[in-house]
Amino acid sequence: MLATEKQNQTYITEFILLGFGDLPDLQVPLFLLFLVIYIVTMMGNILILVVVVANQHLHTPMYFFLSNLSCLETCYSSTILPKLLASFLTGDRSISYRSCMTQFFIFAFLVGVECYLLAVMSYDRYLAVCKPLHYVTLMNRKLCIALAAGAWVSGFMISFVITLLMSQMVYCDHREIDHFFCDFTPVIKCSCSDTFLIEVVTALMSATCTMLPFLFTVASYILIIITILRIPSAPGRQKVFSTCSSHLIVVTIFYSTLILVYMLPKTYSLTAFNKLFSVFYTVVTPMVNPLIYTLRNKEVRGALGKEVQAFMGLYK
Repeated sequence: MLATEKQNQTYITEFILLGFGDLPDLQVPLFLLFLVIYIVTMMGNILILVVVVANQHLHTPMYFFLSNLSCLETCYSSTILPKLLASFLTGDRSISYRSCMTQFFIFAFLVGVECYLLAVMSYDRYLAVCKPLHYVTLMNRKLCIALAAGAWVSGFMISFVITLLMSQMVYCDHREIDHFFCDFTPVIKCSCSDTFLIEVVTALMSATCTMLPFLFTVASYILIIITILRIPSAPGRQKVFSTCSSHLIVVTIFYSTLILVYMLPKTYSLTAFNKLFSVFYTVVTPMVNPLIYTLRNKEVRGALGKEVQAFMGLYK
């Protein structure tokens, strides 16, 4: 009887992503909205990748890390939005067990990498502002590759361990995930196993890939601001700060929404707010990042203008 009961418990082959199904009249407008966001996100990030690779003047540490971030954002959006768009269009919100675990693994992997990459980029800006005479020596090619590789490998390992623990759990008849993608907490709620161990392990590992990079980023910018305030002339302060402003805006948007999502109490009344803030850091932020770096960066704007002129020249 126990064997039969256990077999019945593990027979779950798919989940139901409730998403925005409680808004039946807004399915078409939401589909169009998220479709536009997805197209803009893909175009913006791919454009930055092409410009950085094609322009020799942008082959610097800052733009090397920016191209890594753009590649990440492209994968990030493609992990969540296609399935969400399909659910708006067809009304089918089911997702197989394997697809759910795969989606969570890629999502958690990329979030971890982004946290580390933003910290690495803040370190790059710290060296550029606070150690300008030693910047070229310190931030050399080998270090850039090592830091970027470290971010990707660390994100992969943390996500792999958490996903492995999730896959070992028993999921009962409760298949409805009150979210628009397979996030950790909504999926764990579907389990009838003891979740204490996985919650403790996930909390510790999440702290290493979110809180530690966040504190490192904050410390870097405190030192950067102190250095900027010591510059005697206002134009000088403004010029130096402009090299960090785009990254600072991206960091602020990313961490503010991330903290709101995962620090708010997981109560039923706040579920709608969790979904809304999740949309910001999973959907809106990848779209906004390339716009921020393009509009606020003269070098990127200049390189983009040259590429557009060269492209137009081919068709004259």
